[in-house]
Amino acid sequence: MIASSRARRGLTAAAGLSLGWAVIGALVLGGALLVGFAVGPVDLGVGAIVREILSHVPFLGVKSPLDDTEQAIFWQLRAPRVVLGALVGAMLASAGAGYQGVFRNPLADPYLLGAAAGAGLGATLVIAYANDSGASRELRPLAAFVGATAGVAAAYAIGRSVGGRTTASLILAGVTVASFLTAVQTFVQQRNTDTVQQVYAWILGQLETSGWREVAIALPYMAVSWAVLLVHGRLLDVLAVGDEEAASLGVSVSRVRLLVLGAATLGTAVAVALSGLIAFVGIIVPHAIRLVAGTSYRVVMPLSIMFGGAFLVLADVLARTVTSPAELPIGVVTAFFGAPFFALLLRTTRVAGP
Repeated sequence: MIASSRARRGLTAAAGLSLGWAVIGALVLGGALLVGFAVGPVDLGVGAIVREILSHVPFLGVKSPLDDTEQAIFWQLRAPRVVLGALVGAMLASAGAGYQGVFRNPLADPYLLGAAAGAGLGATLVIAYANDSGASRELRPLAAFVGATAGVAAAYAIGRSVGGRTTASLILAGVTVASFLTAVQTFVQQRNTDTVQQVYAWILGQLETSGWREVAIALPYMAVSWAVLLVHGRLLDVLAVGDEEAASLGVSVSRVRLLVLGAATLGTAVAVALSGLIAFVGIIVPHAIRLVAGTSYRVVMPLSIMFGGAFLVLADVLARTVTSPAELPIGVVTAFFGAPFFALLLRTTRVAGP
């Protein structure tokens, strides 16, 4: 009874996203998009990009300073890549926040719970055995979702069977499942050596696109995932007080977990299928937001979408400029920043069961 009263008072005091943080998030994301649009092997300039975009707005009368070649580079090559990067980063960050809310542990993310490894295996199977099919890209999200669902389900079942409800056991089970699925993926690669280079490039992470097609494929899945995650922000705050206290407040704990896990897994599957394995975004972004903006998921979730998109867009800018004219895999860039951050997080976070 006392715990329930405390939980009610804490949840009542928790505030949603403030206008100030919403504006900051929008400005950061907008600024990152402009940098991504402008910077590359052909430097288009931020001012020129702004005028080019405004030139397509009716009644403004703004004339574009870009010539036909530069316009083609912007609209057909750079813009879809940057937009896809923003979508993938936003999805991985919000999915990471969702997993952390469900398991009540800031170290949880899709890459520690078997979802990404399962999605990777599913997508690898499509690349290996349907590579010549025109429907290969359309099949990847479905195959990745099936693999991600199987990975999370296996990790959850193993974790519950050996450690009850402790999040440490669930995370360790996720690492075990991920290792097994990665081994199967390696076996598939070895059996299909003609696709090894393509799979390897995909594993390291890439945002190369053939236009707006990938954006059109990703957006419907991600929109559904974000809708579910955002709607459940307050319920994730309720879960943070504990299962028994949440149940006493009338929350169906198993239903919330199932919906959030399903939404986060769906989004992760699509992101992995289209961009490969881009690690650490789901840990870095939500945890940084908690440090500066608060721990309520009504704040963490929307800001994860905005800052996650900005983070991956800027990481992609580094990936295509640091070794220009060659490109670094974007997964290398995120790991470069993410691995030290994760090590610091391990030192400052006490991993314990609820």
